[in-house]
Amino acid sequence: MWLAWIIAYYAVGNDYIVPSFQDTFSSLFVCLGEGSFWVAFSYTLLRTLASFSISFVLAGVCAVLSATGKIFKGLAEPVIIVMRTLPTLAVILILLIWTNAAVAPLIVTALLLFPLIYAQFAAAIDGVDADLLQMAKVYGVPKKTVISKIYIPQVAPDIFSQVGANISLGLKVMISAEVLSNTYKSLGGLMQDARAFLEIPRLAALTLVAVALGLIIEVAFSQLKRINSKWRKGAESVN
Repeated sequence: MWLAWIIAYYAVGNDYIVPSFQDTFSSLFVCLGEGSFWVAFSYTLLRTLASFSISFVLAGVCAVLSATGKIFKGLAEPVIIVMRTLPTLAVILILLIWTNAAVAPLIVTALLLFPLIYAQFAAAIDGVDADLLQMAKVYGVPKKTVISKIYIPQVAPDIFSQVGANISLGLKVMISAEVLSNTYKSLGGLMQDARAFLEIPRLAALTLVAVALGLIIEVAFSQLKRINSKWRKGAESVN
């Protein structure tokens, strides 16, 4: 990607289209020294985590209700399909009328993540070992024990293995929504200001920050997954 950037810079020969690598990193260090940047960074990250948390909880509850009741599943499926096909730009414009530039990106990100996480929950629940469930039913195992000893241990690894990727996706959607909404105190808002004033190196630097943050989130959660797997293997070997 770095080589492609350098080739594109010399091929285009226009700093207003492709900024130089040096100017971009100079702008990046300037951004890192600004208090307003860190305020915007914090607000964007908090909005992303809030949207993910809302989607995660609602998707988990709806997936459980769908797994335990066919009526609810039949009602939920068309709603999920509609949510998957919602045009992001149109939703943002509508939400800007109903709410404000700070709330609209949060709702849009939650709406986009919800059907994705719901599908992950549903797939994980469907993948629970049917033989174990049948055995628990035959021996009259209490529902609380079935949930705590069968469902949660089998569902949790599949769900939490995808948390990092979901948060990273939510971050991308959040920043895009902030740009469209011109949200104050946000990375998207800073990008919109940089574009308006033709500060292209600053715009590229802010984009690098967004990419780096998404990468750090995914790597961090993948490391947690590896540590958890090693811990479980160690516990099993001891047992």
